Amino acid sequence: MKILLAGQKWFGAEVFRELRKHPEVSIAAVCSPVSGEREDKLTAQAKLWRVPVIPSGTLKAATMPDGVDLIVAAHSHDFISEKTRLRATHGGVGYHPSMLPVHRGRDAVRWTIRMGDKITGGSVYRLSNRMDGGNIIVQRHVFVRTGDTAQTLWRDLLGPLGVELLTHSVLRYAREGFINGEPQDEAVATWEPSIDRPPAFRPDLIMLPYSK
Repeated sequence: MKILLAGQKWFGAEVFRELRKHPEVSIAAVCSPVSGEREDKLTAQAKLWRVPVIPSGTLKAATMPDGVDLIVAAHSHDFISEKTRLRATHGGVGYHPSMLPVHRGRDAVRWTIRMGDKITGGSVYRLSNRMDGGNIIVQRHVFVRTGDTAQTLWRDLLGPLGVELLTHSVLRYAREGFINGEPQDEAVATWEPSIDRPPAFRPDLIMLPYSK
């Protein structure tokens, strides 16, 4: 099964490394940052293994490689549009560090700490037109430890859990074909704004005023 991996930093690189261990999965391309003083870790992995890199912010239907079966979002800050997802046989999946539908939004881990939650978790969900709102493929809870910060919670628990759950989900798609997942319960959904970061980049929206 061919995938496109969209992501960045340690998390994207770890998912890349784990998926490469499985012969049924082929990483056709990576979408990751290509600018900055320090090279992004996912970009570095892609270059090391000679995987084509699509710069973050430029992934659209027109730039999607042919023959991709599944888009995998691993700490991607770009919104992947429906038109782009339709270029992949099975659409796309992503990881969110909360027990969706709770704590939708880009700062889920920090809001978990700010709100004093004792239980949180990670969710792999289908990418959809509603940010963090697609069907759930798999999720698992963890306990927030006394003294945890957003950094320790992500580093020690939610980051490694995400690598495990995303790898598990991609392998399920490779072995079982399309998986629709279970709808989220909108009655208990919560969403919090980004604390100090801009909204997710949506390259598809830039073109809307000019489309015919």
